[in-house]
Amino acid sequence: MGTRYYVARLWEKANGRIRCLVCERKCTLNVGQMGFCGNYQNIDGKLVHAGYGLVSAVESRPIEIKPFFHYWPGSSALTFSLWSCSFLCPWCQNWSLSKRKPKPGSDEYIPPEKLVELALRAGDEGLCASFNEPTIGFDYLVDVFELGRKHGLYGTIVTNGYMTSKALKLLLEVGVDGYSIDIKGCPETYRRYIGTINGAEVVLRNAKYILDNGGHVEMVFLVVPGANDSNECIEWVLGKLYDNLGPDTPLHINRYYPAYKYSKPPTPISTLLRVYDKAKKMGFNYVYIGNIGAGTPYENTYCPKCGKTLIVRYGTEIVEYNITSDGKCPRCGHRILIRGKPILKHSTRWRSWI
Repeated sequence: MGTRYYVARLWEKANGRIRCLVCERKCTLNVGQMGFCGNYQNIDGKLVHAGYGLVSAVESRPIEIKPFFHYWPGSSALTFSLWSCSFLCPWCQNWSLSKRKPKPGSDEYIPPEKLVELALRAGDEGLCASFNEPTIGFDYLVDVFELGRKHGLYGTIVTNGYMTSKALKLLLEVGVDGYSIDIKGCPETYRRYIGTINGAEVVLRNAKYILDNGGHVEMVFLVVPGANDSNECIEWVLGKLYDNLGPDTPLHINRYYPAYKYSKPPTPISTLLRVYDKAKKMGFNYVYIGNIGAGTPYENTYCPKCGKTLIVRYGTEIVEYNITSDGKCPRCGHRILIRGKPILKHSTRWRSWI
């Protein structure tokens, strides 16, 4: 397949070495050295995206599964991933992709043009980088989403939110306006389990920047027993989200299941309900509980003002959509947060391409 040589966009010289400016680790590299994520390397004094286009998975998927409940409801996105991650989460559900470094010269290469072609052929409304941490493939993302926008495809990523401000600014500029962002817990969670000392603060900074610059954000809080489920940690997370992002930012409270190197039992439903109740009492307008099975009232959208059921979901499928064409509650007229055009297909499409 041959190794491809793509000089990265974001780096600087640093005392005889070079510094990667894609994520907040900002790896400083000697010649020949690879960064933490295994995707960026110092080659002849330049930062090269060694993992460019080495795609690990491609599928057409409903946008609700990301989860996005307020972004292009009912649409589907051509969803793709590369290899590796910038975090060390021991409970990673997609560890077979995130814990493995790319292998230039042997992994399958898919050019941006091919991904966009697949999306258009499948009838997808957009593109989504997901499964592993997308921003480890930053330069590839920029090329894919820039091309996708030219063909009328929306751009979204499911991310840990740990990119630099420069990287985030460029993603917004090329049309990535939808962000499903994980908040792993309080600062102690990041220090003890994730491998960063400033992760929570960076995530909050970036989420706020997206909102302040016209993007759409939905936050995901995976509640993990023993890691981020204490009252103190839960209150810290909810308080910071509310103070920084406001009451209208959708919050998905998700259930953990044992995976990779973390074997504690699944999150008790009672814990998820406790977080949900705290969030509602605090004033969050759109709160959901995920990973507990389809058909629960906790996956529906309700009017924050009058309580009317607006969107009824069954898993990833929309079975009722009761928002007016101008984005309001039909009962009380309250403006409802919806980004993009509802695509009410009443079906979910799953296509795997590799």
